[in-house]
Amino acid sequence: MDMDAFYASIEQRDFPEYRGKPVIVGGRAKRGVVATCSYEARKFGVHSAQPMTVALRKCPDAIVVTPRMSHYVAVSRQIMAILESYSPAIEPLSLDEAFMDMTGIHEPAIDVARAIQAQVFADTQLTCSIGIGPNKFLAKFSSDLQKPNGITEVPLGKEAEFLAGFPVRKLWGVGPKTEERIRAVGLELIGDIAAADLAWLRVELGRKFADHLYDLARGIDHRSVNPDRERKSIGSENTFAKDLTTRPEVEASLLPHADDVAATLRRKQVRARGCASKSVTPTDLCCKRVRRHCPRPPTMPRCCWRMAASFWTV
Repeated sequence: MDMDAFYASIEQRDFPEYRGKPVIVGGRAKRGVVATCSYEARKFGVHSAQPMTVALRKCPDAIVVTPRMSHYVAVSRQIMAILESYSPAIEPLSLDEAFMDMTGIHEPAIDVARAIQAQVFADTQLTCSIGIGPNKFLAKFSSDLQKPNGITEVPLGKEAEFLAGFPVRKLWGVGPKTEERIRAVGLELIGDIAAADLAWLRVELGRKFADHLYDLARGIDHRSVNPDRERKSIGSENTFAKDLTTRPEVEASLLPHADDVAATLRRKQVRARGCASKSVTPTDLCCKRVRRHCPRPPTMPRCCWRMAASFWTV
């Protein structure tokens, strides 16, 4: 289940004057970033993670709304409670997306999906799109195909045939650079991967990655829905109004983020095995990431800050 333009749809629901108009949820500052946008804004080429300046050039009449995260979290809890009324096995992916295991539910899956859509809309006045498949990959894949407010069911026994005509970039784990690598060996469609010789594929792409792609291309995914899936990382970030050009500026900016991360670690009573930091160059939006294993798990703000600050030279 995937909510449709979740943050933007909530804003349009709560403020009727926004309905039917392009709405962008994100930072208003010069270097703000689009968190999400309404379908009216998407028609102009606006999308999530886009710099706000670019989004407003594409859609100058858009209504820009500052995110109300606590409100979105409350609505998300309401939606997850609806899903839990149908199955105890719910695995949230984010505030607006979740897997549901329908094992043991005797009603046809399509009828359950329609009932969920109807109840979500009745309770929240929001729409969602649902994908039905024999595994997590196919359910997620199909949930994106008929947005908004759509339902797509992958025919059982015809998984590979269903996937065959889609481009390789639709596979889980395939980004722009990986797509270039796959296409460089002559594979354009998911069906090309499914039809390829696995031994050749391993030589060209590496054994682990080739096996991963080969399984997905044939509609195979052995992961189960995990209601108790643990959070893998904790982070804090910010977009600055101007470049940080000196080391003291970088160190000062890292301190509140280190404090935030350390507080979350202590509150959740967990320890970190590593520390990572990233920065984005404003000219080309190139993201630099640095990661390091922690010999001693940092739990105090000063420890987190010291490790993050050691990554950077300006």
